[in-house]
Amino acid sequence: MKVLVLSPHLDDAEISAGATIARFIEEGHSIFYVGFSLADVSLPKTYKKGHLKLECLKATEKLGIFQKNITFLNYETRQFPRDRQQILEDLYKIWSQLHPDLVLTPSSHDTHQDHQTICEESKRVFKTSSTIWGYENPLNSLHFTYDIFVEVSKTHLDKKIQSILQYDSQRKIRKYFSEDFVLSFAKTNGFRCALPYAECFELIREIRKL
Repeated sequence: MKVLVLSPHLDDAEISAGATIARFIEEGHSIFYVGFSLADVSLPKTYKKGHLKLECLKATEKLGIFQKNITFLNYETRQFPRDRQQILEDLYKIWSQLHPDLVLTPSSHDTHQDHQTICEESKRVFKTSSTIWGYENPLNSLHFTYDIFVEVSKTHLDKKIQSILQYDSQRKIRKYFSEDFVLSFAKTNGFRCALPYAECFELIREIRKL
C-alpha cells in the first residue's frame, strides 16, 4: 500500500498520526510525506530560518520514513487559503506521480485555516482514486468524528515520541509535545474501542480496490 501523508506544517502529521505511520512502515507499506510550509514565522527568534526542515528530517527518520520519499514545499504559514489554487496544482502533480492508495490529511473539523485548505484540496484531488483519512490535531479540533481506530503498540508510540521530540523549537512552546500527552491521548482513544492504545481518524472517503 502506498500511503501519502499531508502535513500542512512540519510536525502536524507526526503529532497526529505518528504511531500509525510507524505501524504502517513496520507492516511494509510505502510512506510518502509532504510538508507544505517550512513555517519559519513559527520559530523562536533564537533559531535560524530553515531549522524546522532539519528537525522534520530527524523526526521522520525516527518514524522510519525514507528521506527520498519526503517533499518540502514552502507556502506561507496562515496564508494557504490565498494560495489554494497553487496548492491544488501541486497536489495534482503528486497524484499523477504517486497514485496513493491511502491519503492522511487534516480532518474536516480542523479549525486552522491552513489545515482546512489542505483537507479541502486533498478531497478534490484524491476523492475518485484514494481512501482518505482525516487525522485529529489535538489543539485545533473543537469536535471530531471517531470513525477509524488504528491499534498501535507501545513500540509505535515510543517511535512517535522520539519523532516529536526532534522538534526542539516547538516542544518548548507547545504543551502537547510531550511523552505524557502522547501516551494519555493514545490511552484515551484506545479506551473508546477497548484497546490498550489507538490513534483515531475521520473517514472522509473509502475506496476498496479489487
